[in-house]
Amino acid sequence: MIKDGIKYKNTNKILIHCIIWCFIMVTSLISLYESFLMINLDFYVQWFTGILLFYFTYFYLVPKLLLQKKYWAFVAIILFIIALFTIIRILYFLPDLRLMEPPRIYDIQGQEIIRQTQLPRKNSFIMRIFPSIFYVFIVASSTVLRTLSGFYDNEQNKLIAEKNRTTKELIYLRKQTNPHFLFNALNSIYSLAYKKSDLVPDAIVTLSEMMRYMLYETDNKTVYLEKEINYIKNYIELQKLRLNNIENIFINIHGETRNKQIEPLLLISFIENAFKYGTDYKGVAHVKIKINISDNILDFWIENKVENYAKDVENSGIGLTNIESRLNLLYPNTHQLTITETDTIYSVHLNLILDKTITSKK
Repeated sequence: MIKDGIKYKNTNKILIHCIIWCFIMVTSLISLYESFLMINLDFYVQWFTGILLFYFTYFYLVPKLLLQKKYWAFVAIILFIIALFTIIRILYFLPDLRLMEPPRIYDIQGQEIIRQTQLPRKNSFIMRIFPSIFYVFIVASSTVLRTLSGFYDNEQNKLIAEKNRTTKELIYLRKQTNPHFLFNALNSIYSLAYKKSDLVPDAIVTLSEMMRYMLYETDNKTVYLEKEINYIKNYIELQKLRLNNIENIFINIHGETRNKQIEPLLLISFIENAFKYGTDYKGVAHVKIKINISDNILDFWIENKVENYAKDVENSGIGLTNIESRLNLLYPNTHQLTITETDTIYSVHLNLILDKTITSKK
């Protein structure tokens, strides 16, 4: 299929080039000749050598010499070819202008008027150097087109390379998110099992639903916002199962979530961070979450109380660094992230423009 596509594309290019050359030749034919019967052999030689020079310059001289900064070789070969083609046309194909008679003038009765001074003949020198001017124009056109084409190809290759780099980086960041979440979730279930809590089965069911979402949904470029929010709710319920006091955990969601898309697992790192550092040693958490959706604008607030115990310096901040990198890659000009930290409160505010289109391709 790829080979057929390339073959079809190349066929189209050849057809377009043929049409353009035919148009140019017909245009010059109309402007230079009064009748098709007046076309001499030099007309065909001119365009055959011109087209030959155009593609020789385009495919060889510019990429092999000019773009490789071999300027003197490029100029020398161009001058040699122009001189060669011009001399051949002058010697063998151009009409001898010296033999051309001046136009005759007749009176009303049809008698030729004999003039004391003949009309000035065409400047034979200008006519002789015209082929050289024609070839210079051909070379200039070919050089400009090849240079612009090379510049466009380079820019396209840069865009493709940047897109591939971004895709690989996003895959790496997502792979970091999944084990990070799984570690926290299993740690919560372990805490319940250690206490021999009857809530362990519920926790396992909730975790299985979350894992199903992560396995079958998050490989897509974007996911439905309502599924992502349901995943967040399950995570919060899982956290509540292991806590001793959940009175200070609040979540408010307002607005329409249907037919809206978001990058998967985009908000969970903020929520993980809030529960990790907003829970004291007694199992009491102070976390407030608010999500507001208006049209395609998502406002996300989360706030947690900062507890007085030592942080894991080595591992803390991994999730937040991850999410900041993903935001910069995926929403470079469509998000605003504000993080505020005091001695007692840590808060995050994210304003994000959502994608309304369905883009679930991997």
